[in-house]
Amino acid sequence: MIIIPAVDIKKGKCVRLRQGRMDEATEYAADPAVMAVKWASLGARWIHVVDLDGAFAKTAVNVTSIQAILDRVSVPVQVGGGIRDIETIETYLDAGVSRVIIGSEAVYRPEFVKEACRRFEGKIVVGIDARNGRVAVEGWSKTSETRAVDLAKEFETSGVAAINFTDIHRDGMQTGPNIEETAALARAVSIPVIASGGVATLADIENLRRIEHLGVTGVITGRALYEGTLDLKEAIRISGN
Repeated sequence: MIIIPAVDIKKGKCVRLRQGRMDEATEYAADPAVMAVKWASLGARWIHVVDLDGAFAKTAVNVTSIQAILDRVSVPVQVGGGIRDIETIETYLDAGVSRVIIGSEAVYRPEFVKEACRRFEGKIVVGIDARNGRVAVEGWSKTSETRAVDLAKEFETSGVAAINFTDIHRDGMQTGPNIEETAALARAVSIPVIASGGVATLADIENLRRIEHLGVTGVITGRALYEGTLDLKEAIRISGN
């Protein structure tokens, strides 16, 4: 199970939100690339980058900051936030992004995701962010009627590289990941699942490892690393990766 540090960008700065609320942002670095370099130097095998402004604007916004990260780290980077057309995907992949995350459009336009998977094999991740089991969209500002498990099943045979599954109520709260819902999603599909939301300590990593056999191949963690409650090197050691 791979430990994936998160670098969330708002107005060009590295921040973390609580439950996805833009008005509850904590700034950790003026230069997001500095944090990406730090996590890579400590052994991270992937970096997870989110263009928070892009998620709300419905188009890529923090492209300059993301390019700076790509220029300074050699590990693969996955990017999400405001990705709603093929052109944006191409721009990111051409810039050096390894995987692109599609969230809201997976609900609104599943055929767009499937077409992207056909065009960019192995490069497309579906971001499923759930609030009480229902998928949230548009920077988590709205909750759809679509069930997280049903959305995951929609892409079972589409060639999606992974599903990033986030429990919004736990995101940035350091209350522990939602093991039950993550396990249920992993059981429902054969697509690799990356858990997100709520990780605070090494015990949380150990708990997630207990459902690794279901197809939980990674975990994204942010605030715990920035606040120092989770040691990245030790988390990587106990995760086996």
